[in-house]
Amino acid sequence: MPKPCPAWSAHWVASPGPSRSICALMAVSRTVGVMAQPTLHMTAAVTKEGEWYVARCLEVEVTSQGETFEESLANLREALELYFEDEPAPLEVSHPIVAPVEVRLSA
Repeated sequence: MPKPCPAWSAHWVASPGPSRSICALMAVSRTVGVMAQPTLHMTAAVTKEGEWYVARCLEVEVTSQGETFEESLANLREALELYFEDEPAPLEVSHPIVAPVEVRLSA
């Protein structure tokens, strides 16, 4: 399991199943000088797709990638910060419940 990046307060949850996706609850924040701007807590699902780690935000449709787990989260954080420069931040963020789903396949 990846170690959390010290830049974020994060909780890592490994999902069962063949996709081996990883969800990270991450804080998106910016600092200007000594005054910190408000922090928005979002949820990211990170999957390994070929050589890349793909990080998807579950609250808004923003996705990024990186060569490492940590890089994909850093790139997602940057993409989310850019996204919220043009879009209003939600007043409340309802965190999704991440759960495995078993699907029967026809033979």
